[in-house]
Amino acid sequence: MRVAEVVGRVLHGHGARHVFGVVGSGNFHVTNALVAAGARFVAAAHEGGAASMADGYARTCGRVAVLSVHQGPGVTNALTGLTEAAKSRTPMVVLAPEATAPLSNFFIDLPALAAAVGADFHRVRATHAAEDAGAAYRAAALGATVVLGLPLQVQSAETEPWSGPVPVVAPTPSAVPQVEPLLTALQAARRPVFIAGRGARAAREPLSRLADACGALLAVSAAAKGLFAGNRWNLDVAGGFATPLAAELIGAADLVVAWGSTLNMWTTRHGELIPPTAVVVQVDRDPAAFGVNRPVDLTVAGDVTAVAEAVLGRLGEHSTAAVPGGWRTQELARRIRDDGRWRTVPYQDEGGGTPATIDPRTLSAALDDLLPPDRTVVVDSGNFMGYPSMWLDVPDVAGFCFTQAFQSVGLGLASALGAAVARPDRLTVAAVGDGGFVMSATELVTAVRLALPLLVVIYDDAAYGAEVHHFGPDGHPLDTVTFPETDLAAIARGYGCDGLTVRTVDDLLPVRQWLAGPRTRPLVIDAKVSSAHGSWWLEEAFRGH
Repeated sequence: MRVAEVVGRVLHGHGARHVFGVVGSGNFHVTNALVAAGARFVAAAHEGGAASMADGYARTCGRVAVLSVHQGPGVTNALTGLTEAAKSRTPMVVLAPEATAPLSNFFIDLPALAAAVGADFHRVRATHAAEDAGAAYRAAALGATVVLGLPLQVQSAETEPWSGPVPVVAPTPSAVPQVEPLLTALQAARRPVFIAGRGARAAREPLSRLADACGALLAVSAAAKGLFAGNRWNLDVAGGFATPLAAELIGAADLVVAWGSTLNMWTTRHGELIPPTAVVVQVDRDPAAFGVNRPVDLTVAGDVTAVAEAVLGRLGEHSTAAVPGGWRTQELARRIRDDGRWRTVPYQDEGGGTPATIDPRTLSAALDDLLPPDRTVVVDSGNFMGYPSMWLDVPDVAGFCFTQAFQSVGLGLASALGAAVARPDRLTVAAVGDGGFVMSATELVTAVRLALPLLVVIYDDAAYGAEVHHFGPDGHPLDTVTFPETDLAAIARGYGCDGLTVRTVDDLLPVRQWLAGPRTRPLVIDAKVSSAHGSWWLEEAFRGH
């Protein structure tokens, strides 16, 4: 049996069920081996799109994704999506064929490339093919993006046949978390707030129970939006997307516990959201994450779920939620219910320009009313990104995919395709800007081919709006970042999608009809949005450059 076939069989045996990519000579045999073993191959139009599809798939379903690309340019084409995945700790195995001869025009230094973007690197050896492929998959399953080097001459080498079973690797026993200082801090606090991040996405239940036991309010980073959906004490996203009420309450906390969150500049509004008098605790399984973005008073090393369960075990049935001075009152519950969503915050509608445009807040609110609750919202990067992130509700943490770890424009559409493959039972909504859409529109070919329920909403301000709002007020010329109006709906129809131009709320009526139908053709909405409303979240983003 050839090494390429062994690698495909081993990855499938470990659980690989979907493979995204573009097939060339270097990855032809290993991709076919995966398909022959039972995996589904999703062919993308471009390797960059394939990488983002794999990323969106893994984020949405929590399983390891496999990306298969050609050697050399196939790898470099995928690099931006690969970087986003690595920075987000997305569980992914990248099948990267290697031309190992330095004189080959396909040669690139794969280990250096992986290290440069924060990915792990493994290489398959002819004599240990099954072992090496299995090790790469297991590393990905623990939360790493793994570039698996497949030297061309090794792929074609004969090796021992492999047909399973998958070797059982006993998990390394985890040390019992040392939670006494955290327990003491929780018992002393009267206004605690939990901020859960990407590392807490699987810990809704224990964190909710612990918050009930100690009277904490619940918030999340943008990467974990939806984690506490439906909880009456949920403040939703902290940081740049925080509602005025959430900012007020987090700003009054006497204890902030970050669960699987590094409290970066976006989550803390450059440190201004958390009061200087609050005790700050960081819980993370990776000690290297402690204090990387701001000083913290206490740290707890361990898995978020394990730490929360350990603290609950020490607290027993005792609850401080009703202790005098605590803030879980009926009046606060009413305020969170009535004022805790952006939908309830008044604003001056700035649509109705010439030609007619729609306020992006009005657009987002109208879509939130139209769309079914069971949805997956995928947000690209750009000036528009706060509107869908703040105005569109999601049912749970799997319902929100936020492609912002690398702050690259143009990844959202393909990420949404991966999310739709992962959850075909839900409506997938890709929220993109006009710049990001034009960068990635080629993947509409893939969307049509897959016939998945996909709604693409383009917040079209005919500009790179972030630059307009950042540089415009200082009088800089904007000719390089503004563009003539383009009929993006017509472009979408050319790819085989349904296309709709929206300038008013009434123009959304066909969306209702599309939702009622079979939804086998993607619908692309070219929403001509007003650009008058500047975004404070982008002002904060530029402060971080």
